[in-house]
Amino acid sequence: MPSFPTYRPRRLRRTASLRRLVRETRLDVSQLVLPLFVRSGKGIRQPVGSMPGVSQLSVDEMLRDAREAERLGIGGVLLFGIPDVKDAIGSSAWDEQGPVHEAVRMLKRETPRLVVITDVCMCEYTDHGHCGVLEDGDVDNDATLELLAKEALSHARAGADIVAPSDMMDGRVRAIREALDASGFSNTPILSYAAKFASGCYGPFREAAESTPQSGDRRGYQMDSANIDEALREVWLDIDEGADMIMVKPAGPYLDVLQRVKQETGYPIAAYQVSGEYAMIKAAAERGWIDGERVMMESLIGIRRAGADMIITYFATEAARSVARDA
Repeated sequence: MPSFPTYRPRRLRRTASLRRLVRETRLDVSQLVLPLFVRSGKGIRQPVGSMPGVSQLSVDEMLRDAREAERLGIGGVLLFGIPDVKDAIGSSAWDEQGPVHEAVRMLKRETPRLVVITDVCMCEYTDHGHCGVLEDGDVDNDATLELLAKEALSHARAGADIVAPSDMMDGRVRAIREALDASGFSNTPILSYAAKFASGCYGPFREAAESTPQSGDRRGYQMDSANIDEALREVWLDIDEGADMIMVKPAGPYLDVLQRVKQETGYPIAAYQVSGEYAMIKAAAERGWIDGERVMMESLIGIRRAGADMIITYFATEAARSVARDA
């Protein structure tokens, strides 16, 4: 390394134009994915109290947000469904007239440049709020696999570009891959929530998706936050079963996991900046404690710098506007 005064790093920091010219990590709007919560009905835009700016949406209202996302150049949307009816096995999850299926069909027709990703899980659809069927109060892993495959296949039939299992059941990627292939959807990619940690940052999402467990918690199937080697084993297992892309969730508290997964696998990596991360930035900004836009962009650049190829974030639309202003 050269030393001072020959080398003066501040020379290249003097102006915004110089800083942009030598910037090492860049956030492209096309790398952002906007999560959307969809329910049946018309004209519904029901705000989520713990997530300012986020709402449960009927399909017509969802389409308005999707069109704006497409106009801004955002890469895709991730759909979560809120059914009218919940039961013990989450049967609304594969109802082809349900809000997610209707939303997929509408998006493929009206916003063809957006990649449509569907969340594959049971928690929004079960009356007990867990990510699979219960047996004696515990989630029955193997009994859940068939249902997840059924849900994923129904999404593919509706036209989803990517299916994304988030349940953390062992073997679910293989079950979904086999079901898709057997039904003529061998070209439908799987984005696996491979390293999904049991986190305190999911609270606002559970309000938005109406998916809070009615008993117990999800630590028996989501990962312990202290474990990084186990995360790599989960990742390699899902790759072996047929995952095309890998997700680390949450993003901010697990940047070390994200970096290691990218370096060791070389696979396309998604990071989910979850509801609690979003809500904390929003709350602090509303109180005037931080510059909300600046911290938003700093957090997203940090996720990119750690190795994420795409970022699922509730800030997608705001961030896209910020990038456009800075261009």
